[in-house]
Amino acid sequence: RRLYFDTHALVCLLEEKGFTTQQSEVIVSALVKIMNTNLDMIYKDMVTKVQQEIALQQVMSHIAGVKKDMIILEKSEFSALRSENEKIKLELQQIKKQVMDEITKVRADNKLNLNLEKSRVKELHAQQDRALTQTDRKIDTEVADLKTMLESHKLDNIKYLAGSVFTCLTVALGFYRLWI
Repeated sequence: RRLYFDTHALVCLLEEKGFTTQQSEVIVSALVKIMNTNLDMIYKDMVTKVQQEIALQQVMSHIAGVKKDMIILEKSEFSALRSENEKIKLELQQIKKQVMDEITKVRADNKLNLNLEKSRVKELHAQQDRALTQTDRKIDTEVADLKTMLESHKLDNIKYLAGSVFTCLTVALGFYRLWI
């Protein structure tokens, strides 16, 4: 077997990179074993020329046998097959015509159904739009009511806050006067 790289040069390179001679030789021998194992696996799957020629001859003999069988079939049964083929063609044309008629009927029915569904969908969309508009109006009314109520509560809170501040000031002034 040939190795496609210089093992001694690889050992020297490994030694330059800091490996000892023994480590370098072990690494290179492991690489050689791996390559040999891979080559063995590859060689097992390969076919020799002799085996290839034998297989080619077998295939050629099978092809010759099939050719002979085809010639015999062509002469004996070809006319029967041709007449049967013509019958099948006629039947196929009749079936094709029936299928085309059925397809035309189904298309017409589908167009009618599709138009009915389109009108139903349009009506449903119109109803949904009306319901959505009513809902929007209700929401706007409720939001306006809530804003009004919020403003009212805000004013009440300001009144109570002002009263509380004035009360605290009055009490503070009273204490101030007592102290003075």
